Amino acid sequence: MSTSTLPSSSLNASFAKLQQYTACDISDALLKLKVPGAGYIADLNSYSTNTGRDAKSPTIAPVSTILFAAKGETPSDPAPNVPKDTHWADVTKAGTFVVMKQPPGQTNAICGGIMALRMKIRGVEGIIVAGRVRDVEELRDTNMPILAHGLSTVGSGGSSVPWALQVPLEINSVKVSPGDVAFQDPVNGVVIIPQDKVEEVLGMLPKLTAADDKVKEDVLKGMSVYDAFKLHR
Repeated sequence: MSTSTLPSSSLNASFAKLQQYTACDISDALLKLKVPGAGYIADLNSYSTNTGRDAKSPTIAPVSTILFAAKGETPSDPAPNVPKDTHWADVTKAGTFVVMKQPPGQTNAICGGIMALRMKIRGVEGIIVAGRVRDVEELRDTNMPILAHGLSTVGSGGSSVPWALQVPLEINSVKVSPGDVAFQDPVNGVVIIPQDKVEEVLGMLPKLTAADDKVKEDVLKGMSVYDAFKLHR
């Protein structure tokens, strides 16, 4: 399954333009577009960073997804599609930000050092886990962004099984689909841009950020926030 309906050249051009903005800028645009949660995935902790980049430089990549199920349960939707006799880490997509979702309430991890290493070797750009990870030192050794809601010492085998690849996920009201764009800002957090909103967001950002700059200038001069917002926003 393709990770995007846009040609790779168009994606690369869009990502280059997005680099100059922050996750907060992106969410401002998505909020105006009425995207649920303004695309922000809340409560993620960083367990590894891209040490080859500037400390403030975002990592931007198309999304691929992995949904986990509780061991012994059979979700009615989506249908399972993980290939037999294959580990899910061996089929992760190069050039993507892998987004993984774990069943709620579990205390085991669904991603550890070996899986992160395999994904790194396969050319994955980063990992977001709506759940738990483990082997923190090994995660850091990958030198790529890895974020999760929490930690565990326990592997996935006890409670979680990989259920479906490249399916839509919902994480705290934010919808995440294969081909969406993950914008991982190491300072401000992670925002998911729906793939059909990327160009619209890019068109809005210059005006939105220019307005904010004017607001800040006037506030520095002593104007009230209320008046500055009224004047420029």
